[in-house]
Amino acid sequence: MSSYIDIKFLNLLSTRLPKFKRKSDKLFNFRCPHCGDSKKSSNKARGFVYEKKNELFFKCHNCGMGQSLGNLIKFIDPLLHKEYIFERFKDGRVSEEKTELDFTPSKELKIKDRVERQLDTLIRYDKLVTTHPAKQVLYKRLIPKEHWDKFFFCPNFYEWTNTIVPNKFTDLRQDHPRVVIPFYDRAGKFFAFQGRAFGKEQPKYITIKFDESKQKIYGLDRVDLNKPVMITEGPIDSLFVDNAIALAGADAVVNIQHTQCTMIFDNEPRNKHIVDRMIKAVDEKFNLVIWPKSLQNKDINDMIIAGKTQTQVASLIYSNTFSGLSALQQINQWKRI
Repeated sequence: MSSYIDIKFLNLLSTRLPKFKRKSDKLFNFRCPHCGDSKKSSNKARGFVYEKKNELFFKCHNCGMGQSLGNLIKFIDPLLHKEYIFERFKDGRVSEEKTELDFTPSKELKIKDRVERQLDTLIRYDKLVTTHPAKQVLYKRLIPKEHWDKFFFCPNFYEWTNTIVPNKFTDLRQDHPRVVIPFYDRAGKFFAFQGRAFGKEQPKYITIKFDESKQKIYGLDRVDLNKPVMITEGPIDSLFVDNAIALAGADAVVNIQHTQCTMIFDNEPRNKHIVDRMIKAVDEKFNLVIWPKSLQNKDINDMIIAGKTQTQVASLIYSNTFSGLSALQQINQWKRI
């Protein structure tokens, strides 16, 4: 009975716990209300409520705070805590057995795994000095400052990648710097990254996935699945569109109701691969953006660089979205192959 009451009151408190998620039956995760959690990333949540000896306890793996669920409730909302105490002990029976507060992390509560620690060895772009040469790519691509914390500067991309995926690159003689763009899943867990070249290094984009159970999809940690979802080809494009994710691989599978999703491919009517993917998207019941023939820009970021505002881009997307038979007809008029 006490477990039911504990979970009931934790759920009542959940609206005041940023990034709150129920990860399993009796394991909950959210940003720590004591220390505010990671100052480097708003996506990280290191506060956990977990079961130990039929009781729920709180532990933060950022500041080390550990306490009973009751004391966590009391810290955040003293009035709710009074209701909690009343309901939990309203039958008048308070256990005389003292529950030992054991804050030893279970296997599910590992402090910062190895790959997260490797990401912390890089410098986040919002921390780079203004004159740092690596910042030119963000200036040139007109990336808004509110998104700079989503990029990291990696001076030796091959060597750094090998610390996460051993022997991914066996020849380090051609090692070079790249921009690293981390991918996080719905729970905010780092599972992949994309390295973007600064110069003429090929390929321009290298996407590394170290959790094979995940799809190569960027932005899952930020998207609201209760709203229509926009799907772009690249992570940078997705930053200029409301509620967007990006596919970093043609084989990625989107596990969202397709009729609520709009696919936005690059404006390349001579690219057979893109045309084939567009037809496949229509067959799979996605909505599809088909750019007007008068548009000269290759992708959303190029539109922004050319002078269009995000509002103008949104209007272009809205007025050129098709589905079903009309989408196939528009593709036939748009393609040049």
